[in-house]
Amino acid sequence: MSKSKRLLDLMMTVNRKRKFTVKELAGEFGVSPRTILRDLQELGELGVPLYSEVGPHGGYQVLNERILPPIAFTEEEAVAIFFASHALRHYKYLPFKEESVAALQKFYHYMSGDVRDRIDEMKHRIDFVTPARQAEFPYLAILLEAATGQKVLQIDYETKGKRMDRAIQPIGIYASNGLWYCPAYCFLRGGIRVFRCDRIHTADYAVSGPAPLDLRHVLLGNKESCSNLEQAGNTGLQQEPGLEISKQRERATSKKNERTRLYIGLTDEGVQACEAELWSSSLLHIREDGTGWLEGDIPHKDLPFFARFVIGLCNEAAVKEPQELVRAVKELLAGMLAKYK
Repeated sequence: MSKSKRLLDLMMTVNRKRKFTVKELAGEFGVSPRTILRDLQELGELGVPLYSEVGPHGGYQVLNERILPPIAFTEEEAVAIFFASHALRHYKYLPFKEESVAALQKFYHYMSGDVRDRIDEMKHRIDFVTPARQAEFPYLAILLEAATGQKVLQIDYETKGKRMDRAIQPIGIYASNGLWYCPAYCFLRGGIRVFRCDRIHTADYAVSGPAPLDLRHVLLGNKESCSNLEQAGNTGLQQEPGLEISKQRERATSKKNERTRLYIGLTDEGVQACEAELWSSSLLHIREDGTGWLEGDIPHKDLPFFARFVIGLCNEAAVKEPQELVRAVKELLAGMLAKYK
């Protein structure tokens, strides 16, 4: 067996075993312990995180950071992977910022000279623009970790100028227009809510409070269809003391969850504006000529948002229903006109 192949096989072996002795590896590879020691030293120089322990029960072990085996890429694949990571450079905050920068540097360093030259020529001719934001997002890593680990977080969240402690169970995180968002089950509201990550002042794992829900089936792509979760946080209402209080809360919850029918006609430019909105996919319908409409049932509490959105589209949108939304648009426009008298 050649040395290069032995080193590759050795890297994969120690990564799999996690803990081993030189004698074990020497027997497995059919070489002397001295040869294995030299090979382990070379793996350490290549970046494999090895740790040695002395004593009768000692040996070697691989630290928590696993090292992936070498993977062969074509030139086009290498360029594509570089720019996929390079596109993230505009984000000041990422859940894996330092790791992505280190990976990109390694990837670039070990490319052949002609491929690096090609990338150097291309990286000033292609860009993935993200709006610059002053907002800070220091808790992305713990939000993502809680989402993948089905954990409950206690957060200090600010909305409409007020701060409040919330127990949430994140579903994931996503970026849009330079801002980060976290859809999560909110135990206070009893349903899925979307939290702006820059409005989270603190976030830590909850040491007491509600038990985690089984949200493994709820993903970023299907969170809107999981409406049955809206009742999950309200199952204890009937168990609380005071029947009248319970009924009041039920009525408040029913009003909060009330839905209304939406229909907004769109020109072709209005359609294009809606296509840029993440929330529009379930409501947007497009005709062959490029015009279209927004149609569907929406939460009644979202009417103020749609009123502001329609005004932003100017003449590219026309509200057909509900009439309450028409009135809200008129009131906003009247307030705007009053400022310019």
